[in-house]
Amino acid sequence: MKCIKNILLKDCLYYILTVFIIFLSLFLTSIYKYESKYNGNETIFIGKIVEKVVDGNKLKLTIKTKEKVIGNYYFETLDEKNKYNNNFKLGYTIKLTGSLEKPKINTVPNLFNYKKYLYNNKIYWTINIDNINIVEKNKNIFYSIKNYIIDRLNKIDKSKTYLNAFILGDSSSFDNEVKTSYQINGVSHLFAVSGMHISLLTGIIIFILKKLKIKEIKRYILASLFIILYMFLTGFSASILRAGLFFILLSINKIGKFNIKTLNILLLVLDILLLLNPFLLYDIGFQFSYIISLGLIIFQNYIGKFKSYFGKLFIVSFIAFLLSFPISIYNFFQINLLSIFINLIFVPYVSLFLFPFSLITFFLPFLDNILYILISILEKMSLFFSNIKILNISFAKTNIIFIFLYYFIIYISILGMQKNNYKPFLVFIITTLIHSNIIFFNNNLYMITIDVGQGDSLLLVLPHNKGNILIDTGGKISYEKDDWEITNKTHSIVNDSLIPLLKSLGIKKLDYLVLSHGDYDHMGEAINLVNNFKVEKVIFNCGPYNDLEQELIEVLDKKKIPYYSCIKELNIDNNKLYFLQTKEYGNENDNSNVIYTELNGYKFMFMGDAGVTTEKEILDKYNLPDIDVLKVGHHGSKTSSSKEFINEINPNYSIISVGKNNRYGHPNKEVLNTLEKSKIYRTDQDGSIMLKINNNILEIETCSP
Repeated sequence: MKCIKNILLKDCLYYILTVFIIFLSLFLTSIYKYESKYNGNETIFIGKIVEKVVDGNKLKLTIKTKEKVIGNYYFETLDEKNKYNNNFKLGYTIKLTGSLEKPKINTVPNLFNYKKYLYNNKIYWTINIDNINIVEKNKNIFYSIKNYIIDRLNKIDKSKTYLNAFILGDSSSFDNEVKTSYQINGVSHLFAVSGMHISLLTGIIIFILKKLKIKEIKRYILASLFIILYMFLTGFSASILRAGLFFILLSINKIGKFNIKTLNILLLVLDILLLLNPFLLYDIGFQFSYIISLGLIIFQNYIGKFKSYFGKLFIVSFIAFLLSFPISIYNFFQINLLSIFINLIFVPYVSLFLFPFSLITFFLPFLDNILYILISILEKMSLFFSNIKILNISFAKTNIIFIFLYYFIIYISILGMQKNNYKPFLVFIITTLIHSNIIFFNNNLYMITIDVGQGDSLLLVLPHNKGNILIDTGGKISYEKDDWEITNKTHSIVNDSLIPLLKSLGIKKLDYLVLSHGDYDHMGEAINLVNNFKVEKVIFNCGPYNDLEQELIEVLDKKKIPYYSCIKELNIDNNKLYFLQTKEYGNENDNSNVIYTELNGYKFMFMGDAGVTTEKEILDKYNLPDIDVLKVGHHGSKTSSSKEFINEINPNYSIISVGKNNRYGHPNKEVLNTLEKSKIYRTDQDGSIMLKINNNILEIETCSP
């Protein structure tokens, strides 16, 4: 009754309908399991190319066959790249031969799940392509228009990346460092085609049509038809669907004089899109787009009180920051307080200068050099601001209930600000402070063997933030071949796995980075780590420093980070880590740090790449007890884990860090037989392996790929 009393009944019906459809979408997507039409044994596929991306020496094709599938093909030469890039266009029907493969899940806890992302987009398989042939060229007018735009963009030299983003909604070719800086600064939304771009484009179109004295109804019809075409050109992304359909319904509302409230139209758009595709509910772009749009409409009267352009821009930026905050910390585990002020610079710069000038450059390519100067200014500003770390705050992974609690607090906070009551906002600040320091309340001990491919990285987290120790960093994994002249893309373990994992656990600093030895697969990412995350101290192994270690030491000296080598023990919060290997050998592997420790009543041993020679020395020198958890030496190579050594320490659990299908044949079958009395976990089969100890109870979880 209160709802009907304070709001019109029809408004309540919009709200009730929207809540019902959201719950219906949640029910359908969680209860009903969609299955592929393929059984996995097929090798020949005929379908239409609906999306094409060339990245380095990799061709990625999205094909519409019985269902959507993604095919990956790797070029062997630059000539082959040019041939395939030029000959295969959108809308072409092609015949593929290759093998189906299930998409990979995240093998590191809390990180992006690619398999789930594809499932939500109704893609269940990827194809490892062996051969591609054209069956029929494109006959679709819409694909012809898109192919023409792509060909035209390819002729533009320096600014092509940004024109692709603004015109086609494709930001895949952004430089990794620049793209990361945009994410850190909270301005990535400016390069994802959305409401801002739709407003500018439709504003330009309607202005031109008005000058041509076209009647209002025809102006909006023509603008709507253009938006439908533009939605197709940008691949019907979630944010563009929301913005495009919203404009079309607003136009109908205006022309038909239905007098439906803007908020109700936005809710109607939400209802229509979720009925068409309930999986949109899980799209991060869709979530950002709707939450922010709804909030800005709900609080438009408050925003309207600010008369100046920058005053209004500030409050819009501030409210958008608050509304995006829960989604950001849930998915990315961090926020940048500076982003509120960065948007005051970037929003007008992109919306008033860069985006319009990009459209002009598309028609007048000779302006490319000027546009490139504007882009360079933007990128340099972004890189500069992203290096200001002091206002970057990380948050541990939380659950969805806590996210709803955040939104309730944010809503009452903004309502309070409208009435100059800042007490609710104080509750928001206190909640975020507690959340950002939640690790102090965690009484679990964690040991996580992180999947870094063919390498090693192991994280020890002591209860209540009493100590965080990372043993090794792994090395960089290149996804591309480097034997010909194509930009070589690399996956950074630190930026893409280690730092996000640390942040998701609420870890703000590492007390110790312990390097077992100087091989690249163990410390190849150490410099990257100390440059991008706070590391208090570094521990090296015995023996002379090699070139890789010397490079790291130069960085440590510059940052004034203390480092030590060949130590005997480490004391952390009444816990001791004993370094058993203090004798120098003539090779890095045998010089590996071998660590023994007892934590919460469980005995651990970490072997690095130590071989049988080191194992024999340790057996001769120490009277070792039975080990609960053994981090197996040298990725399960036959040069380590001798029967004598394993029989002596008698591990209950053996963990092998090893890359899938590695060229070394690790782990060795004889070693697996030697370890058969223990429970064996392998990162190539189990992904990252997390041991949690609480009240002397050991639990083991894996991220099986």
